[in-house]
Amino acid sequence: MSYMLSHLENGWQVDQAILSEEDRVVLIRFGHDWDPTCMQMDEILYGIAEKVKNFAVIYLVDISKVPDFNKMYELYDPCTTMFFYRNKHMMIDLGTGNNNKINWALSDKQEMIDIIETIYRGARKGRGLVVAPKDYSTKYRY
Repeated sequence: MSYMLSHLENGWQVDQAILSEEDRVVLIRFGHDWDPTCMQMDEILYGIAEKVKNFAVIYLVDISKVPDFNKMYELYDPCTTMFFYRNKHMMIDLGTGNNNKINWALSDKQEMIDIIETIYRGARKGRGLVVAPKDYSTKYRY
């Protein structure tokens, strides 16, 4: 479903997307359209795009076409999702230890909507770090 979402083709477009959005969370999925993990994440993002359009905007960036941010944001995983609000990187505590990004594909649309909504509400209050509505640490899975 990546062809249905907006792609950013160069570093300038990525910067402008982050800079120009005043009232909504900017969600950027870094990765490759052909990667299975990204395909799964794109399916979720496409499914929620219409529901979150009032408080979030979704973009996709191919990390091989736009390598400008690979080192700066440590984009080493096949699929990475990051959040920005008013030109500020939003961090989210998911219980995984990495508060900068989501580096796996979520399987539930409602979970993603909840995460975006939590980030939006925290960002509106001036917070740079918000706590996710669900704990994604692996300590409870065994």
